[in-house]
This record gives sequence, C-alpha cells and structure tokens, in this order.
Amino acid sequence: MEKFENFVNLIKQLRSPEGCPWDREQTLETLKPHLLEETYEVLEAMSEGGDNLKSELGDLLLQIVFQANISEEKNEFSIEDVIDSISEKMIRRHPHVFEDKNIASNSSEVLINWERIKSEEKEHENRKSILDGIPTSFPALLRAEKLQKKASKVGFDWPEIHGVIDKVEEEIEELRDEIVSNNLEKAQEELGDLLFALVNLARHLNINPEICLNKASDKFDKRFRYVESHCDFEKASLEEMDNLWDEAKK
Repeated sequence: MEKFENFVNLIKQLRSPEGCPWDREQTLETLKPHLLEETYEVLEAMSEGGDNLKSELGDLLLQIVFQANISEEKNEFSIEDVIDSISEKMIRRHPHVFEDKNIASNSSEVLINWERIKSEEKEHENRKSILDGIPTSFPALLRAEKLQKKASKVGFDWPEIHGVIDKVEEEIEELRDEIVSNNLEKAQEELGDLLFALVNLARHLNINPEICLNKASDKFDKRFRYVESHCDFEKASLEEMDNLWDEAKK
C-alpha cells in the first residue's frame, strides 16, 4: 500500500506548479486518446504476459491515477474514493462470497444475481431499456455483441445456431443483390447487417469476434510479409503473388 501511495504522490508532484508543464496541461478530455491507446496495448500484451504485460498494466494504472488526481483537484473525488467505490460494488455484487454462500453455486447463477443486483443500483435505476448503458463509443464489434447479449437475456434470440447461419446467408444474398444493382448506399447498410449477423454467429459459437478477427489479421499479416519478402511488387504479376500466398499458407 505504501508503494501505491508513493505513486499517487508522484502524480500529484507532476501536476504541481513545480512539476511537469505537459502533465499540468492535461485534462480529462485530452487524456481520452491516451487511455484508449494504453488499453489496446494492454490487450496486446495479455497475449504475451510477463514483463511486457507488467509494463503495460503500469501505463494503464498511470491513466487511472492521473484522472483521479485531476478530479480531486476539482473537488469531485479522489483515488481513495475510486477504490472505495469499486470495493463496495464487488462486495455488493458477490453476496455468495461475502454473505450467503448458498445464493449461487455455479457461474450461471452468479451472472443472474450480478445482473439483478446491478439493475437495482442507483446509477441504473433510471434506465428505461435493457439496452441502456451500452456506450455508443464502444468498438463496433464489441457494441454489437453487447446488444445481442442483452437482448438474449430476455429470450430475444435464435433458439439454435442453424437459424443464425441461415440469417448470415440471407444477409450475404441481400448484399449481393445491392452490389449487382450498383446501389452502394444500400450495399453499405446490408454489409453492416452482415457484420452484425456474423457477430451473432460468433456469440452462438462462444467465440470472441474481436479475438477471432485479430487472429485473421495476424494470419494475413504473416502471409503477406512472406509474399513481400519473396517478390518485387513492381514486377510481379497477381498470379505470381497468389502462388507465393499459397506457399505461405503451407
């Protein structure tokens, strides 16, 4: 705990009149892109673990303490208040740990209780739709998945995966029709519907679409680099590049 307090004081020193000019100029608004960047770097480091993850978690912690410090300067709340808030929330949402252990015996029951308790909390009491609370600023794949999961909790979902597959095929046909008709505005809408249906398919397969797409991107990255290292793009034909691509796949 002493190390954490020292770190909080370090941030306060950076923000002080005798501190760093850049740090003093920052606001919650200017820190938004930095928080987003650090979050994505943590996600990438989670695949590796070790020292890289340790370093990136430190960068993310910096953003949290930094923002709390700015809020404390505005007499809104402190980092201690942040810790108290999340601690109280964890205790409140885990009655099966801190109160009656018989309330939930498996993960499914835990999640049901979690959502029930969450819906009763003050910050959620004014929500009119079960879809309220899903930020529109979420990455598109994550927002689609969250919307589908929320709707699924009240039974608005395909009962089995074959219906989801049929929906994907239906969206592909509708997209094809608009492309053939050269209606690009409508094609854009249908492409969005197709992506949404694919996220739904991933959800039914219990596959994270973000991770799935990132793996596909990693695969493309590796194979393209192979092609790039074995040919001259200015001279190579598409057929030659395709042959190298096939080599990379092997």
